[in-house]
Amino acid sequence: MLFSLALIAAQGPPADLVPLQIIVAASAEEAAALRQQVSAGGAFAVIARDKSIDATARDGGYLGKMSVASLRPELRDALAGVRAGEMTAVVRIPTGFAFLRVVPESEAVASVDGDPSRTLAASATGATRDAIPVAGLIEADTIFRNAAPAGEPWDQDLQQICRIRTDSMRGVLARLETMLGPGGIASDSSRATPGEVFEARYALAQLHAYSGNLEKAVGWWTQAEKTVAEYPAARPMMTETLGVALLHKSEMDNGVYRRPGDMCLFPPRVSAPLAKTSDSDEAIKYLTAYLADKPDDLEVRWLLNLTYMTLGKYPSGVPQKYLIPPSAFASDGKIGRFTDVASAAGLNVFSMAGGAIADDFSGKGSLDVVTSSMDVCEPLHVFRNNNDGTFSERSAEARVADQLGGLNIIQADYNNDGCMDLLVLRGGWEFPMRKSLLRNNCDGTFTDVTRQSGIGVAATATQTAAWADIDNDGWLDLFIGNEQEANQLFRNKGDGTFEDISARAGVSTTIFTKAVVAADYDNDGYADFYLSNFQGNNLLYHNNRNGTFTDVGKDAGVQAPWRSFAAWFFDYDNDGWPDIFVNSYYFSLEETMRSYLRQPHAGETSKLFRNEHNGKFRDVTADVGLDRVWMPMAANFGDADNDGWLDMYLGMGNPSFATLLPHELLLNNGGKRFVSATAASGTGELHKGHGIAFADLDRDGDEDILAEIGGAVPADRHGLRLFENPGNGNDWINVRLVGAKSNRAAIGARITVGVNGRAIHRTVGSGGSFGGNPMEQHIGLGPSARNVTIDIWWPATNSRQHFANVAKNQFLEITEFATDARRLERKPVRLGGSARK
Repeated sequence: MLFSLALIAAQGPPADLVPLQIIVAASAEEAAALRQQVSAGGAFAVIARDKSIDATARDGGYLGKMSVASLRPELRDALAGVRAGEMTAVVRIPTGFAFLRVVPESEAVASVDGDPSRTLAASATGATRDAIPVAGLIEADTIFRNAAPAGEPWDQDLQQICRIRTDSMRGVLARLETMLGPGGIASDSSRATPGEVFEARYALAQLHAYSGNLEKAVGWWTQAEKTVAEYPAARPMMTETLGVALLHKSEMDNGVYRRPGDMCLFPPRVSAPLAKTSDSDEAIKYLTAYLADKPDDLEVRWLLNLTYMTLGKYPSGVPQKYLIPPSAFASDGKIGRFTDVASAAGLNVFSMAGGAIADDFSGKGSLDVVTSSMDVCEPLHVFRNNNDGTFSERSAEARVADQLGGLNIIQADYNNDGCMDLLVLRGGWEFPMRKSLLRNNCDGTFTDVTRQSGIGVAATATQTAAWADIDNDGWLDLFIGNEQEANQLFRNKGDGTFEDISARAGVSTTIFTKAVVAADYDNDGYADFYLSNFQGNNLLYHNNRNGTFTDVGKDAGVQAPWRSFAAWFFDYDNDGWPDIFVNSYYFSLEETMRSYLRQPHAGETSKLFRNEHNGKFRDVTADVGLDRVWMPMAANFGDADNDGWLDMYLGMGNPSFATLLPHELLLNNGGKRFVSATAASGTGELHKGHGIAFADLDRDGDEDILAEIGGAVPADRHGLRLFENPGNGNDWINVRLVGAKSNRAAIGARITVGVNGRAIHRTVGSGGSFGGNPMEQHIGLGPSARNVTIDIWWPATNSRQHFANVAKNQFLEITEFATDARRLERKPVRLGGSARK
C-alpha cells in the first residue's frame, strides 16, 4: 500500500512470523466469490472491510505478524507453499469459511501486531460486527512503531516517547500531503493503482482525524470517496465514514467536548439544537443514504438518531422507520437528578482516556483528585481540595510535571508512612512503556522511585494492577497485569523495595490481561486475585498461604466472558462473601443496540458471579438483570442512594468516533436485581468513559460520581465530569481505618455494619479496576437507621473490633487494636463554591 510505503516501513518480521490478512464469510460460496474478487484485482482490505464477518474487518482483515505454528491446524495447512502476495484456498473454520493472504513486507502494517481482536477467527470465538474504525489510532500507532529507534531504551524515557509521537506524526502528515497533492503520485496512474490511491487517501484522512483536523479529514475522505467507482464494495464504508466524521466535526465545532453541559447526555432532557448545524445536516444525508441500502443496520440507525439529537429533533424528527425510541432507555431505578459541577468546582480537565482517583493525598482529611491521560505528552493532574467546594490544580507544586501519559493510576500507601502514594500504568492497548511508582513525600510533593523500588525493571504494556498484602506481613504487595508480557507479582520487602516473585508464585502467565482485582473470596484470611483477560479465560488465583497461587478459575466457574475488560470483587448481596462482576467487551454498536432493543445478540454478556461459600461461584447474571451486551471500559461501584446496597456506574466506548453510547448507572435493588437509573439521574454521558470514582467530595453524606471522559486520540478529548449527588435523606456512616500492624491504608480489612437488624459488608479498597474510590468507606444505612454497630476484621493480624451504639451520619476513624472510634470533623460544603449558582 502507498500508506505503508510512505511510513518507510520497518524491517520485515522475524523468520517465524508471517504478516497475514483474513476474510471470513458465512458460506463457502460467498467466501469463494470474495476470493475471486480479490484475484480479479479487488483490494483485499476494501473487500474485507465491507464483507468479512470477522472482527478484523474494521482494519482490512489484518491479523498482524503471526506465528504459523500458533494458527488453527486447517489454516496452518492451507498456508503451506503460499508466498507473499498470494492467498490460501477457502477453508472451513468454526466461525465460517475463511481464506488468508500473506502480506508482502512492503505492505506490512506494524500496528496490527499484538492486538488480540485480530486473532479471533484463528481462535474461533464467534463473530460480531465491530463499529467502523473512524479515529486514526491504528495509523498513528503504526507511525510510532516505525519511528521508534531500534535497540534504544526509548520505552523508559517519557520525554522521548512524547517526541517520537509528535515528530513522527508531523513528518508523515507532511510527506503524505506532498505525495497525494497536485502533481503527486495520486495524479499519476503509472505510479499508483486506484486501490493504492484510495488506501492512501483514506489513511491520510484518518491521520488528520486523529490529530483533530476534521476539516482536512473530511476533505481527504471525500477524495477517497471519488475512487469508490473503481471499488464499489467500499461505497457503504465510505458513506458511513463521512457520516460519522461530520457528526464528530459538528460536536467539536460546537464545543460539545470542552463545555459538555447537558449537550451530550442521553436521553436528552430537552430538545435543543446545537448553534451550528450544517455539518449535522450533511451527516444526516450520508447516514440516510447508507440506510437506503441497508435499512436494518442498527449501528447507523443509532448514529442517525444521535445526529438528529444535535439538531434538537430527537425523537420527533427521526424518520419513524429508523427511530430507536427513548423507551428503550427508560429508567426503572428511582433516584434524583445528578448535576455536573466539574467546571464550577475547578476540575477543569480536558483530556484523553485516563485514570481518575479521589482520595486524601494531602493528609488533611479532605478528598483530593488526581487524573492521568493516555496522551503520552500530557502530565498528571493533581487537584487539591480547598475545603470550600472547589479544587485548585497543584500539579507543578506536586512535582509531577515530568510524569507524562498513563492510561490508569492506582493509589496505595506502599511504605506505611501514612501518606497515599501513586502508581502510574502506561501502554495499555498500544506498546510497552515504563510504569511510575510515585512516593508521596507527605509535604504535597511526589518522588519517582520506580527504578530504586525494583518494579521498573522492564517496560510493559499495562493499565491494570492491584495492591494486596498476600502474606499478611503488614506490607502491601503488587500484582501487575500485562498485555504482551508475563504478568508480574512483586513482594514488598518493607524497606521501600520489591522483589519479583512471579515465577515461583505461579502467576507469570502471558495473556492479554485487562483487570487485576484482589479479595479474600474464600474468607480464609489471605488475599486472592481475579484476572480478566481480553480473548482468553479469566483466572482466579487462590492464595495457597505459602507464597504460591493456584488458578482455580475453571473449577470456581468464573472463566467467562472470553473477551473481558473491567472487573471487581464486591459483596452485592451483603452475605459476607465477595462476589465477582466482570464485563464483556465487544467493539460492536450493533450488539449494544440489540441489548437495548431486547433483540437476540451474538456477543457474551457481562457476568455477575455469586459466591456460593464453598469455593464455587454461580452465574446469576440473568437473575439480576445484567444479561446485556454493553461496551464498558470504565467501571466502578459505590452506594449512590445510601440504601446499603452497592450500585455500579459503567462508562462506555472504544477508540472509534462512532462509539457513542450512554453510560449506565445501575442501582442494586436489595441484592436481588440491578435496574438502570441512567435516564432519571442524568448521568448518561455519550462520550468515552474511563476512570470512575464514587466519593463524597462535598462531605454532605452521599457519594458523588467523578468520571474521566475522553477517547484514545487527541480529537476525542473531553471535559471531566463530576456528577453531584442530589441526596435522598437516607442515613449513612463514613469509616476510615488505620492499620497498626496491618498495612497502614487498611487495604483488605473487612467492615460489617449492623443496622435495623441487617448487616452491610464492605472491604477496604479502591473499588473497580478503572478508577479509584477513596480508601475511606462510605456506607449507606437506608432510612431511619437504628441500633448501629460496627465490626472490623483485620486479616493480617486476625484481630477483631466491635463498636456498639454508634451514632449515624458521622465520619469515624478507627485504628487497629483501638477500643474507641474517633469522630472526625468534616464540614459539608457546596460543590462549586461561590462560583456555582
